[in-house]
Amino acid sequence: MKTNLSKIKSEIDNYVQESNLTELQVVEKLKDYYFNKKVNENLKLYKKGKKKVRDITKDLKLSPRKFYAILEKKNIQHKKYNKENNKENNKES
Repeated sequence: MKTNLSKIKSEIDNYVQESNLTELQVVEKLKDYYFNKKVNENLKLYKKGKKKVRDITKDLKLSPRKFYAILEKKNIQHKKYNKENNKENNKES
């Protein structure tokens, strides 16, 4: 395990020397890349109806509101829940 980790560290150090980024910036870019990769995998399953929002948000450790923002950003159809209409309907009953 340590040898693999040392290889990764050395690759990051080499990349830092070639670019004008710091080590933390490189790690942040990698984090963003792998998060987006995981989101795209889950979106494919969501589109097929194989995975629910609840499960996706639990796996990705983000709020449903942020997940719906991702859906809107990528122009993916989803059902919208409108609290205000439900409050008005409950008052009339």
